[in-house]
Amino acid sequence: MTNIIEFSGVTKDYGKGRGIFDVSFDIRPGMVYGFIGTNGSGKTTAIRNLMGFLKPDRGSIRVKGRDAWKDATMLKHFMSYVPGEIEFPRFRTGTQFLRYFAKYLEIEDFTYMERLIDILQLDPSANLRRMSKGMKQKTAIVAALMGDKEILVMDEPTTGLDPLMRDAFLNLVREEKAKGKTIFMSSHIFEEIEEVCDVAAIIHKGKVVETVDIDQIRNPENKWFGITFNTAWDRADFVDRFRFDTVKIVGGRSCEVTVPVRDIVILLQHLKGYLICEFQEKHTTLETYFKEAIGKGE
Repeated sequence: MTNIIEFSGVTKDYGKGRGIFDVSFDIRPGMVYGFIGTNGSGKTTAIRNLMGFLKPDRGSIRVKGRDAWKDATMLKHFMSYVPGEIEFPRFRTGTQFLRYFAKYLEIEDFTYMERLIDILQLDPSANLRRMSKGMKQKTAIVAALMGDKEILVMDEPTTGLDPLMRDAFLNLVREEKAKGKTIFMSSHIFEEIEEVCDVAAIIHKGKVVETVDIDQIRNPENKWFGITFNTAWDRADFVDRFRFDTVKIVGGRSCEVTVPVRDIVILLQHLKGYLICEFQEKHTTLETYFKEAIGKGE
């Protein structure tokens, strides 16, 4: 199977510019696919269509070659889901809910469930209705992961988690990826998408405006440096002698240089004869791509 999930021209129009419009992307098996956008951009609508909770107005979604809407019940055997808005059934404690859900999933060995509870520092004996947002989020994550399903779909899964628990969750995502799971994860936090995803789609006002290969951010072909010289004369002399075309003057003593990674040594050799006040590598982040993509979309 080339793609395990396929969105093809999917539109769900709620009117007044709300919904998703002509959304298309593919996800290969074993990929961690990020879906990033601001609140109201269409992330949850796309996920609800993927889970078969909504029927697209136009276009199609296929999961493992099956129609996500028509075959929604059958596909639940292969998919786990962490919703963006969590509402639990009427159980008194988290333990009762997790045990009931384990029975539904036909889980008899609770070893992995107990490990997840320990990693996320969850107290499942707490009253389910009175749990904090973070505790409810942890309970939903445990319920989704303990089923050991082939596909994990998570809508803003770190909402309500503190920084330590967010790191613990991202480590679990890495573990699931190492097992060969396919993970579709929406978020508005750039750093966590950069840390664990292979590809990220940027969605804005219901449209996918750009798809980013995260490896190009982690391992870019070019590096960007900001350099401040001791004098304006040194900066002018360097710009005159340095033969790369990607030199930008940003001040009397400063310039920016973009060079291929393989040519960094050449740059350093050119700088040996100058007094340098500041030499700083400037990283291009997913947030940079996001802002540029949103600008183009506007």
